[in-house]
Amino acid sequence: MEFKATVENFNTRLWTYHIKVPPQVVKAFVAKGNKRVFCTLNGTLEMQCAIMPAGDDVWFINLNKKIRDQLKLKEGSKVNVALVEDDSEFGLPFPEELGECMEQDPEGKKHFYNLTPGKQRNIIYAVNQVKDTDLKIRRSMIMIDHLKNNNGKIDFRKLYAELKQSSL
Repeated sequence: MEFKATVENFNTRLWTYHIKVPPQVVKAFVAKGNKRVFCTLNGTLEMQCAIMPAGDDVWFINLNKKIRDQLKLKEGSKVNVALVEDDSEFGLPFPEELGECMEQDPEGKKHFYNLTPGKQRNIIYAVNQVKDTDLKIRRSMIMIDHLKNNNGKIDFRKLYAELKQSSL
């Protein structure tokens, strides 16, 4: 589904820059029970994301600084949007390094798969933030060890302290 949107800003501490998704587009995806999509902006940048509810039947897609900078978007900019259903397992590209770490650590793998899909994406996103393969492996190991040491739960403060301590 394709539509045109305007970059807006919620001006809140939680959400800032975004594009609103028209109600008819939202209905087409939400009716299938899937809010995860592949979003192509201006025909050039594709990203995996979610259509998020803002309340009062308003739905949106976040636009982080990296995306806005890459496309030179600012508040008020017009953008062409194309959405396709994302039926991938996690809704993000899954890092091979994390998969390998989980294969070598069945307990860690079990904890990962017991997490909610959103928390799984948090881990996947954190691993994908580094490009170097060795760093991805180290970061994956820290994530898996964190799950094991915290009975399958994520303590985000503690986890990011562990990552920082390892200079990742």
